[in-house]
Amino acid sequence: MKRTPIRALVIAGCVSAATIGLAAGAQVPAPPQTPRNWSYEVDKSGNRIARVNRLVKADGSWREEVRQGNCMTIKERSATGEYKETRQCNPATPR
Repeated sequence: MKRTPIRALVIAGCVSAATIGLAAGAQVPAPPQTPRNWSYEVDKSGNRIARVNRLVKADGSWREEVRQGNCMTIKERSATGEYKETRQCNPATPR
């Protein structure tokens, strides 16, 4: 009969120690920010995510905008495979 209260106290002590250990280790530092001049972000699992805005249509054509400082490069490809790339720079509006 005396074993049950002792086991309960031992289990409660282990649970409280584990809880305290988890609370101390729960503060995970934030991942470092990706520099602005890189063309991708890094998610929490370390995978690269592109910083470009790409719109793909159902017919297979797409349009992509890449910003680099004050300039923007627009890449377009039609459903027939025609590729067009334009670059616009506007020094008046810094980004």
